Amino acid sequence: MKKIAALLLAFTFYLSGFANDRDSLAILKERIQHFTDSINNSMKWETGKLTISNGDINLSIPPGYRFLNAEQSRYVLEDLWGNLKDSSILGMVFPIDKGPVDDSTFAFVVTFEQMGYVKDDDADDINYDDLLKNLREENVTSNAERVKQGLATFTLVGWAQPPYYDKTNKVLHWAKEYKVDGSEDNTLNYDIRILGRKGVLSFNAVGGMEQLPIVKKDIADILKMASFTEGNKYSDFDPKIDEVAAWTIGGLVAGKVLAKVGLWAVFAKFFKFILIGVVAAGGAIWRYITGRKKKEEEAVVTHEAEPVAESETPEEKTGE
Repeated sequence: MKKIAALLLAFTFYLSGFANDRDSLAILKERIQHFTDSINNSMKWETGKLTISNGDINLSIPPGYRFLNAEQSRYVLEDLWGNLKDSSILGMVFPIDKGPVDDSTFAFVVTFEQMGYVKDDDADDINYDDLLKNLREENVTSNAERVKQGLATFTLVGWAQPPYYDKTNKVLHWAKEYKVDGSEDNTLNYDIRILGRKGVLSFNAVGGMEQLPIVKKDIADILKMASFTEGNKYSDFDPKIDEVAAWTIGGLVAGKVLAKVGLWAVFAKFFKFILIGVVAAGGAIWRYITGRKKKEEEAVVTHEAEPVAESETPEEKTGE
Protein backbone atom coordinates (compact mmCIF):
# COMPACT_ATOMS: atom_id res chain seq x y z
CA MET A 1 0.00 0.00 0.00
CA LYS A 2 2.92 2.34 0.66
CA LYS A 3 4.11 1.88 -2.92
CA ILE A 4 0.68 2.84 -4.22
CA ALA A 5 0.66 5.93 -2.00
CA ALA A 6 4.11 6.90 -3.30
CA LEU A 7 2.96 6.33 -6.85
CA LEU A 8 -0.09 8.50 -6.25
CA LEU A 9 2.08 11.27 -4.80
CA ALA A 10 4.47 11.17 -7.73
CA PHE A 11 1.61 11.07 -10.19
CA THR A 12 -0.12 14.02 -8.48
CA PHE A 13 3.04 16.12 -8.75
CA TYR A 14 3.29 15.09 -12.40
CA LEU A 15 -0.21 16.37 -13.06
CA SER A 16 0.00 19.51 -10.92
CA GLY A 17 1.74 21.44 -13.67
CA PHE A 18 -1.48 21.41 -15.67
CA ALA A 19 -3.68 22.92 -12.97
CA ASN A 20 -3.47 26.47 -14.30
CA ASP A 21 -4.47 25.54 -17.83
CA ARG A 22 -7.98 26.56 -18.89
CA ASP A 23 -8.59 23.00 -20.14
CA SER A 24 -7.16 21.54 -16.96
CA LEU A 25 -9.71 18.80 -16.38
CA ALA A 26 -9.53 17.56 -19.95
CA ILE A 27 -5.74 17.52 -19.78
CA LEU A 28 -5.83 15.62 -16.48
CA LYS A 29 -8.05 12.98 -18.01
CA GLU A 30 -5.81 12.76 -21.04
CA ARG A 31 -2.72 12.39 -18.88
CA ILE A 32 -4.34 9.69 -16.76
CA GLN A 33 -5.22 7.78 -19.91
CA HIS A 34 -1.66 8.24 -21.13
CA PHE A 35 -0.36 7.02 -17.77
CA THR A 36 -2.48 3.86 -17.77
CA ASP A 37 -1.79 3.20 -21.46
CA SER A 38 1.96 3.48 -20.85
CA ILE A 39 1.73 0.79 -18.15
CA ASN A 40 -0.42 -1.51 -20.27
CA ASN A 41 1.78 -1.01 -23.33
CA SER A 42 4.93 -1.80 -21.34
CA MET A 43 3.64 -5.31 -20.68
CA LYS A 44 5.05 -8.05 -22.93
CA TRP A 45 2.06 -10.31 -23.50
CA GLU A 46 2.24 -13.93 -24.68
CA THR A 47 -0.41 -16.14 -26.26
CA GLY A 48 -0.65 -19.69 -27.61
CA LYS A 49 1.33 -22.60 -26.16
CA LEU A 50 3.91 -21.92 -23.45
CA THR A 51 6.06 -23.85 -20.98
CA ILE A 52 6.67 -22.45 -17.49
CA SER A 53 8.18 -23.46 -14.13
CA ASN A 54 11.42 -24.88 -15.52
CA GLY A 55 9.56 -26.89 -18.13
CA ASP A 56 7.31 -28.71 -15.62
CA ILE A 57 4.05 -27.11 -16.77
CA ASN A 58 2.48 -26.63 -20.19
CA LEU A 59 0.10 -23.74 -20.79
CA SER A 60 -2.23 -23.33 -23.73
CA ILE A 61 -3.70 -19.83 -23.45
CA PRO A 62 -7.31 -19.95 -24.70
CA PRO A 63 -8.68 -17.46 -27.25
CA GLY A 64 -9.68 -14.19 -25.61
CA TYR A 65 -6.88 -14.31 -23.01
CA ARG A 66 -3.17 -13.49 -22.80
CA PHE A 67 -0.33 -14.37 -20.46
CA LEU A 68 2.04 -12.19 -18.44
CA ASN A 69 5.29 -13.85 -17.29
CA ALA A 70 6.46 -14.20 -13.69
CA GLU A 71 8.67 -11.11 -13.56
CA GLN A 72 6.04 -8.77 -14.95
CA SER A 73 3.31 -10.37 -12.84
CA ARG A 74 5.29 -9.71 -9.68
CA TYR A 75 5.68 -6.09 -10.76
CA VAL A 76 1.90 -5.83 -11.16
CA LEU A 77 1.10 -7.59 -7.88
CA GLU A 78 3.83 -6.04 -5.73
CA ASP A 79 4.53 -2.59 -7.19
CA LEU A 80 1.19 -1.65 -8.73
CA TRP A 81 -1.26 -3.50 -6.48
CA GLY A 82 0.77 -3.33 -3.26
CA ASN A 83 1.08 -7.00 -2.30
CA LEU A 84 3.91 -8.70 -0.45
CA LYS A 85 6.65 -10.49 -2.38
CA ASP A 86 5.74 -14.04 -3.39
CA SER A 87 8.24 -16.36 -5.07
CA SER A 88 5.52 -18.86 -6.02
CA ILE A 89 4.08 -16.53 -8.70
CA LEU A 90 4.46 -18.02 -12.19
CA GLY A 91 2.41 -15.49 -14.13
CA MET A 92 -0.99 -13.95 -14.70
CA VAL A 93 -3.66 -14.53 -17.33
CA PHE A 94 -5.71 -11.48 -18.34
CA PRO A 95 -8.62 -11.05 -20.74
CA ILE A 96 -7.14 -9.93 -24.05
CA ASP A 97 -8.82 -6.51 -23.87
CA LYS A 98 -7.82 -5.73 -20.27
CA GLY A 99 -4.59 -4.65 -18.59
CA PRO A 100 -3.52 -4.41 -14.94
CA VAL A 101 -4.78 -0.85 -14.44
CA ASP A 102 -7.90 -0.93 -16.60
CA ASP A 103 -11.35 -0.36 -15.19
CA SER A 104 -13.15 -3.59 -14.19
CA THR A 105 -10.09 -5.71 -14.82
CA PHE A 106 -9.59 -9.21 -13.46
CA ALA A 107 -6.88 -11.82 -13.82
CA PHE A 108 -5.98 -15.41 -13.07
CA VAL A 109 -2.90 -15.42 -10.86
CA VAL A 110 -0.84 -18.54 -11.62
CA THR A 111 1.17 -20.12 -8.79
CA PHE A 112 2.63 -23.49 -7.86
CA GLU A 113 2.71 -24.84 -4.32
CA GLN A 114 5.23 -27.69 -3.94
CA MET A 115 3.35 -29.38 -1.12
CA GLY A 116 3.67 -32.95 -2.37
CA TYR A 117 1.17 -35.45 -3.77
CA VAL A 118 -2.40 -34.58 -2.68
CA LYS A 119 -4.55 -37.65 -2.12
CA ASP A 120 -8.07 -37.31 -3.47
CA ASP A 121 -9.67 -40.18 -1.50
CA ASP A 122 -11.99 -37.82 0.36
CA ALA A 123 -13.37 -36.06 -2.72
CA ASP A 124 -16.69 -37.92 -2.80
CA ASP A 125 -17.31 -37.64 0.94
CA ILE A 126 -17.06 -33.88 1.46
CA ASN A 127 -20.16 -31.99 2.58
CA TYR A 128 -19.49 -28.55 1.15
CA ASP A 129 -22.41 -26.96 3.02
CA ASP A 130 -20.82 -27.97 6.31
CA LEU A 131 -17.46 -26.80 5.01
CA LEU A 132 -18.93 -23.38 4.16
CA LYS A 133 -20.33 -23.11 7.68
CA ASN A 134 -16.89 -23.81 9.14
CA LEU A 135 -15.28 -21.29 6.79
CA ARG A 136 -17.71 -18.60 7.92
CA GLU A 137 -16.94 -19.32 11.57
CA GLU A 138 -13.21 -19.09 10.86
CA ASN A 139 -13.85 -15.88 8.94
CA VAL A 140 -15.43 -14.25 12.00
CA THR A 141 -12.40 -15.19 14.10
CA SER A 142 -9.90 -13.99 11.53
CA ASN A 143 -11.75 -10.69 11.08
CA ALA A 144 -11.62 -10.06 14.83
CA GLU A 145 -7.84 -10.47 14.65
CA ARG A 146 -7.64 -8.21 11.59
CA VAL A 147 -9.53 -5.47 13.45
CA LYS A 148 -6.99 -5.68 16.29
CA GLN A 149 -4.21 -5.21 13.75
CA GLY A 150 -5.98 -2.29 12.09
CA LEU A 151 -6.56 -4.19 8.85
CA ALA A 152 -9.59 -4.22 6.55
CA THR A 153 -12.00 -7.08 7.12
CA PHE A 154 -13.20 -9.66 4.59
CA THR A 155 -16.61 -11.21 5.16
CA LEU A 156 -17.36 -14.48 3.39
CA VAL A 157 -20.78 -14.10 1.77
CA GLY A 158 -20.93 -17.65 0.40
CA TRP A 159 -20.12 -19.83 -2.58
CA ALA A 160 -20.17 -17.93 -5.85
CA GLN A 161 -19.65 -21.36 -7.41
CA PRO A 162 -19.85 -24.54 -5.26
CA PRO A 163 -16.72 -26.73 -5.23
CA TYR A 164 -16.45 -29.40 -7.91
CA TYR A 165 -13.72 -32.01 -8.35
CA ASP A 166 -13.07 -33.60 -11.74
CA LYS A 167 -11.54 -36.89 -10.64
CA THR A 168 -10.58 -37.90 -14.17
CA ASN A 169 -8.53 -34.79 -14.93
CA LYS A 170 -7.54 -34.12 -11.30
CA VAL A 171 -8.91 -30.58 -11.36
CA LEU A 172 -10.71 -28.93 -8.45
CA HIS A 173 -12.49 -25.58 -8.77
CA TRP A 174 -14.77 -23.35 -6.70
CA ALA A 175 -15.54 -19.67 -6.14
CA LYS A 176 -16.16 -17.52 -3.09
CA GLU A 177 -17.84 -14.14 -2.74
CA TYR A 178 -16.43 -11.68 -0.20
CA LYS A 179 -17.71 -8.43 1.21
CA VAL A 180 -14.72 -6.15 1.74
CA ASP A 181 -14.80 -3.48 4.41
CA GLY A 182 -14.91 -0.04 2.79
CA SER A 183 -15.84 -1.29 -0.68
CA GLU A 184 -19.29 -1.03 -2.22
CA ASP A 185 -18.62 -3.91 -4.62
CA ASN A 186 -18.15 -7.49 -3.52
CA THR A 187 -14.99 -9.36 -4.45
CA LEU A 188 -14.78 -12.60 -6.41
CA ASN A 189 -12.20 -15.31 -5.70
CA TYR A 190 -12.42 -18.04 -8.33
CA ASP A 191 -10.02 -20.86 -7.44
CA ILE A 192 -8.75 -23.65 -9.66
CA ARG A 193 -6.39 -26.37 -8.41
CA ILE A 194 -4.69 -28.82 -10.78
CA LEU A 195 -3.08 -31.72 -8.97
CA GLY A 196 0.40 -32.87 -9.92
CA ARG A 197 2.98 -35.35 -8.75
CA LYS A 198 4.83 -32.93 -6.48
CA GLY A 199 2.27 -30.29 -5.71
CA VAL A 200 -0.66 -28.17 -6.84
CA LEU A 201 -0.87 -25.68 -9.69
CA SER A 202 -3.24 -22.85 -8.79
CA PHE A 203 -5.22 -20.41 -10.90
CA ASN A 204 -6.95 -17.72 -8.88
CA ALA A 205 -9.30 -15.34 -10.66
CA VAL A 206 -9.46 -12.07 -8.76
CA GLY A 207 -11.88 -9.29 -9.54
CA GLY A 208 -15.35 -7.99 -8.85
CA MET A 209 -18.46 -10.15 -8.71
CA GLU A 210 -19.54 -8.58 -11.99
CA GLN A 211 -16.80 -10.66 -13.66
CA LEU A 212 -18.31 -14.00 -12.56
CA PRO A 213 -20.46 -14.47 -15.71
CA ILE A 214 -17.37 -13.93 -17.89
CA VAL A 215 -15.32 -16.44 -15.90
CA LYS A 216 -18.12 -19.01 -15.93
CA LYS A 217 -18.57 -18.57 -19.66
CA ASP A 218 -14.91 -19.37 -20.31
CA ILE A 219 -14.32 -21.82 -17.47
CA ALA A 220 -14.35 -24.94 -19.69
CA ASP A 221 -11.42 -23.56 -21.73
CA ILE A 222 -9.66 -22.21 -18.65
CA LEU A 223 -9.81 -25.57 -16.86
CA LYS A 224 -7.98 -27.12 -19.83
CA MET A 225 -5.42 -24.32 -20.00
CA ALA A 226 -2.68 -26.08 -18.02
CA SER A 227 -1.19 -29.55 -17.76
CA PHE A 228 1.91 -31.06 -16.21
CA THR A 229 4.66 -32.37 -18.47
CA GLU A 230 5.69 -36.03 -18.56
CA GLY A 231 7.20 -37.12 -15.27
CA ASN A 232 5.34 -34.42 -13.33
CA LYS A 233 1.75 -35.58 -13.80
CA TYR A 234 -0.47 -36.87 -11.00
CA SER A 235 -0.28 -40.34 -12.54
CA ASP A 236 3.54 -40.26 -12.32
CA PHE A 237 3.44 -40.43 -8.52
CA ASP A 238 5.89 -42.96 -7.06
CA PRO A 239 5.04 -43.82 -3.43
CA LYS A 240 8.59 -45.09 -2.87
CA ILE A 241 10.28 -41.74 -3.44
CA ASP A 242 7.59 -39.02 -3.57
CA GLU A 243 6.28 -37.03 -0.65
CA VAL A 244 2.58 -37.17 0.24
CA ALA A 245 1.00 -33.81 1.11
CA ALA A 246 -0.69 -33.13 4.42
CA TRP A 247 -3.55 -31.56 2.43
CA THR A 248 -6.55 -33.41 1.00
CA ILE A 249 -9.19 -32.19 -1.47
CA GLY A 250 -11.31 -30.80 1.34
CA GLY A 251 -8.22 -29.26 2.87
CA LEU A 252 -7.42 -27.38 -0.34
CA VAL A 253 -10.84 -25.71 -0.27
CA ALA A 254 -10.79 -25.06 3.47
CA GLY A 255 -7.11 -24.23 3.84
CA LYS A 256 -5.30 -20.94 3.80
CA VAL A 257 -3.13 -21.67 0.78
CA LEU A 258 -3.10 -18.42 -1.19
CA ALA A 259 -5.74 -16.91 1.09
CA LYS A 260 -4.04 -13.56 0.52
CA VAL A 261 -5.39 -13.61 -3.02
CA GLY A 262 -8.48 -11.74 -1.86
CA LEU A 263 -6.35 -8.64 -1.39
CA TRP A 264 -5.27 -8.47 -5.02
CA ALA A 265 -8.65 -7.52 -6.37
CA VAL A 266 -9.08 -4.91 -3.67
CA PHE A 267 -5.78 -3.19 -4.45
CA ALA A 268 -6.58 -3.31 -8.15
CA LYS A 269 -9.81 -1.43 -7.42
CA PHE A 270 -7.99 1.02 -5.13
CA PHE A 271 -5.68 1.85 -8.01
CA LYS A 272 -8.68 2.71 -10.18
CA PHE A 273 -10.17 4.83 -7.38
CA ILE A 274 -6.86 6.66 -6.98
CA LEU A 275 -6.87 7.68 -10.64
CA ILE A 276 -10.49 8.78 -10.44
CA GLY A 277 -9.63 10.71 -7.30
CA VAL A 278 -6.81 12.50 -9.08
CA VAL A 279 -9.18 13.53 -11.86
CA ALA A 280 -11.70 14.76 -9.31
CA ALA A 281 -8.98 16.66 -7.46
CA GLY A 282 -7.90 18.21 -10.73
CA GLY A 283 -11.45 19.34 -11.38
CA ALA A 284 -11.66 20.84 -7.91
CA ILE A 285 -8.38 22.68 -8.44
CA TRP A 286 -9.63 24.10 -11.71
CA ARG A 287 -12.97 25.13 -10.22
CA TYR A 288 -11.12 26.80 -7.35
CA ILE A 289 -8.78 28.67 -9.69
CA THR A 290 -11.48 29.76 -12.13
CA GLY A 291 -13.89 30.58 -9.30
CA ARG A 292 -11.33 32.75 -7.55
CA LYS A 293 -10.41 34.44 -10.83
CA LYS A 294 -14.06 35.13 -11.55
CA LYS A 295 -14.53 36.71 -8.12
CA GLU A 296 -11.47 38.89 -8.67
CA GLU A 297 -12.78 40.02 -12.05
CA GLU A 298 -16.20 40.77 -10.57
CA ALA A 299 -14.55 42.79 -7.82
CA VAL A 300 -12.62 44.82 -10.38
CA VAL A 301 -15.74 45.46 -12.45
CA THR A 302 -17.71 46.48 -9.36
CA HIS A 303 -14.93 48.78 -8.26
CA GLU A 304 -14.74 50.41 -11.68
CA ALA A 305 -18.53 50.84 -11.82
CA GLU A 306 -18.73 52.78 -8.53
CA PRO A 307 -19.36 56.56 -9.03
CA VAL A 308 -16.35 58.64 -8.28
CA ALA A 309 -17.10 61.54 -5.93
CA GLU A 310 -16.28 64.98 -7.29
CA SER A 311 -13.37 66.69 -5.57
CA GLU A 312 -14.29 69.42 -3.20
CA THR A 313 -13.40 72.91 -4.37
CA PRO A 314 -11.24 75.17 -2.20
CA GLU A 315 -14.30 77.29 -1.66
CA GLU A 316 -16.27 74.32 -0.27
CA LYS A 317 -13.40 73.45 2.02
CA THR A 318 -13.26 76.98 3.51
CA GLY A 319 -17.06 77.44 3.49
CA GLU A 320 -16.74 80.48 1.33
